[in-house]
This record gives sequence, C-alpha cells and structure tokens, in this order.
Amino acid sequence: MTITSRLTDLLPLRMRSQVDSTIEAISTLAEIRDPKVMSSLAPAGVRGLLLQRGKQGEPTKIQATHQAHFDWTYPNDQPEMAELYRRAKQGQWDSDTALPWHTDVDPLNPEVPLIPDSFIDFDRLETYGIRLDAPSKMKLRFSIVSWMLSQFLHGEQGALFAAAQVTEAVQFFDGKLYGATQVMDEGRHVEVFSRYLDDKLGRLYQINDNLYVIIDALMSDSRWDMKFLGMQIMVEGLALGAFGTLYRQTSEPLLKALLKNVIQDEARHVHYGVLALREHIKKEISERERQEREDWAFEVAILMRNRFMAYEVYEEWFEGTVSRATWREIVTGLPGMREFRQVMFSRLVPNLREIGLLSPRILPHYEKVGLLKYMHGAAADRLTAEQLVADLDSAA
Repeated sequence: MTITSRLTDLLPLRMRSQVDSTIEAISTLAEIRDPKVMSSLAPAGVRGLLLQRGKQGEPTKIQATHQAHFDWTYPNDQPEMAELYRRAKQGQWDSDTALPWHTDVDPLNPEVPLIPDSFIDFDRLETYGIRLDAPSKMKLRFSIVSWMLSQFLHGEQGALFAAAQVTEAVQFFDGKLYGATQVMDEGRHVEVFSRYLDDKLGRLYQINDNLYVIIDALMSDSRWDMKFLGMQIMVEGLALGAFGTLYRQTSEPLLKALLKNVIQDEARHVHYGVLALREHIKKEISERERQEREDWAFEVAILMRNRFMAYEVYEEWFEGTVSRATWREIVTGLPGMREFRQVMFSRLVPNLREIGLLSPRILPHYEKVGLLKYMHGAAADRLTAEQLVADLDSAA
C-alpha cells in the first residue's frame, strides 16, 4: 500500500471518494504513454475529468477548428460509398411509426426485466458486503439500465455533431452524401433514446466523465480523419458492443425493438468509417502519421475498456457505504459489463486491422492486454446489419 493510500484511508468515506476521484483522473491521464497522444487528449482530459465540464448543469461550448472541404465538380469518386449511401436511404425509418411506443413499460416489473439478475450477479455483490432485498435489486437494475441508456443518449449527441463536422470536412463527395444520412440517423437516435428515458423510465444520468473526454477531444480536433477514427471506428464500435449486449439481455419489448433499429444504423456507420479510412491511412498519409493514429487508437481503446465505471450510479447508491476502489472492482466484475467489453472489442479490433492500424509494430501491445484474440474477426465492410442482429438473436 502506498503512502497516499494509507493517508487517504484515514479520511471519512465520502471525502475519500472525492480524493480518489481526483487521483484517478490524474492517473488516467498518466497512463497515456505516447507524448503525441497525450497532447491530443490531455486538454479534453482536464476539461472532462478534473473540471467535469459535462456536469455543470449548463450547455457546454467546445471550440471546433476543422476546415470544411468543398468540391464544386461533384465527382462520383467512391463506388462503395455510393452503394452505402443508397442502402442508407433505403434504411431510413420513422421513429413514430417504426417502434411500439404504446408499450407499457414498468422498469420494476420482475416479469419483464430490463436486464436479468445475471447481468449483475448479486451473489458476488454480497462478498463485498452489499446485501439487497428483492425490491432493491430491481431498483439497482433499473439504475444500471438508466445509466447505460443515458450514456447512449449523450454519445449519440456527440455522434450527431461529429457526423455533421465530418460531412463538412471529408474529402470525397460520395462520403459527403452518405454523411448526410448519418446526421439524420444520429438525430433520430437522440430522439428515441431521449424519448424512452423521459417517457418510459423517467430518469436521466449525467454524462460519464470519460465519455465526455472522448467527445471533447474529437469535436475540437482539426483533422478530419481523426474525427472518423475516433467516432466512426472507436465510439461507434463501443456503441455496437453496448447496444448488442443490452439487446441480447433485455426482455422489455419496446427497448429491444428500439435497439434493433439503432444497431442496424450503427452497423452502416462503422462500415462508413472503414471505407473512408482504409485507403487514406494505407496510401495518403506518412508512416509517421499512421503510427501516431495507431498509437492513439490503442491508447483510447484501453481507456474505453478500463474507465467506464458507472460512478454516477455509485454516487446514488453506495457512496458512503463502500469505497470507489471497491466499486471499481464490482463494476469490472459484473457479468454484463464483461460481456460488453468482449463484444465491443470483437467489433473494434477487426476494423482497426482493416484500416491499417494493426501493424506488427503495435501487435505486441494488443497481445499484452489480451485483445489480440479478436484480430481475425470480420470487419464492418464484411458484416451486414442483418447479420449482426441475427448473430445477437442466435446468442440469446
């Protein structure tokens, strides 16, 4: 045990949580080893982790610095992208008529659980001294799902703005046409998650600090391909993993239908990122720039894996009862969160391979953290939305 830990343990539990929060924020930034990645993420890290700009109760202003790319010749320069655009137009859906909003949702109904007991494993919670009666177990599951859906909503707002920026900045015209459909998709996703949280659950959690950092960093980065890499490959890959996990486990019919439609849209979005970046990274940038993006993707992947700890639920339920360090152990070990991490990386790593960001140089790092096993999965350009949903249904 370090001297800092011994001194912290002398504090009251609530004060200890505040100190732990600051120490964890600093240690999160300190984990970033590459100086260029640090310079890219550190300003957003300070704003999100230390200043908690996403939790001030007021709109956040993030300075955007990208260049809009106009092409007055309107070329048909990307046949695969043009085909994706055609499919995206056909795949549009009206949230008012496509989803059964008339469904009566009772988040505390044990007959139609939002998530099963197995998502949390309450027997394991008891080993940490957390013993809950049946109604409290239902309420905790309700809180966990509300927290997840709130983060989905916040992430979709970030994706909406990033998609608009990318549509301006992308340097091939068929990509701009497709990007316009993604802006529509993301607006619809904000609508349906907001409506479900407001009308059916009556809950909304603040944005997770780590998610804020990623959104802040992407919105303020001037490089169009970094916006693609961060949003289309990393964040949308994260979303597919989370959506797929909840889709497979929930028994609530409206939520299941909502997630199915959103997953089909998100599959196109990741496909878009692969098409946009594959040739660009392999042929249009220098090896030094490629390595910088390779390092950035690895660092962000590890941060995403390790840092979504649902502290907002902890503060509501357990602050003053167990320490934040104990809560981290609990969340890391939740069966549902373990499945989420597995699904997320099974989608993410093959896409990084496909766009040229898994060179022999970086592979030992992925192997060291146990992610190389996902190396040979199907990338997004080889996986249809229908197949994604079918795979989730067969695993249910």
